[in-house]
Amino acid sequence: MSKTKMLTIASFCTAMAFVLNQISVYRMPMGGSITPFSMLFIVLAGYLLGPLYGVLSGVALGLLDTITGAYIVHPLQYILDYILGFGALGLSGFFRKMKFGLYIGYVVGVLGRFIMVFLSGYFFFYMFAGDYHPALFSFLYNITYIGPEMIITLIVISIPAVRIAIDRMKMETSKG
Repeated sequence: MSKTKMLTIASFCTAMAFVLNQISVYRMPMGGSITPFSMLFIVLAGYLLGPLYGVLSGVALGLLDTITGAYIVHPLQYILDYILGFGALGLSGFFRKMKFGLYIGYVVGVLGRFIMVFLSGYFFFYMFAGDYHPALFSFLYNITYIGPEMIITLIVISIPAVRIAIDRMKMETSKG
């Protein structure tokens, strides 16, 4: 497949993720929100094109998210939450040739993002933990929005019509 076509697909996935990331089903007070499938499109970039394009699409989403109101308290927190966090979604590309690669890649990508936002919460938002241990606070805070989106998306990509559409996209991108 030509680099132009790969960049076009990656750009489309990033644009879709960005648009969906602006629609919040629920917004957390210190950043983070449940969105309708925004993480899926970055995972798809990795799954369809490989980890490099997936990670770059995630980083691009993180940079775009900055424009629309990122919650930043420290430069390292920004890197963890927005650059590494969204970039981790592209790790799905490492599983693209496996049976059930989309599901495994999605879970690994989302867990990668969760680890980054967990670390950010632990190191930069501990003052909000109150009586909780900062690790427990960060875990509970971040799982509240990442967990539901992950579960809902896994259910949706398990719907036969959605799965067939994604398989068809995969076949088209594999042709070259």
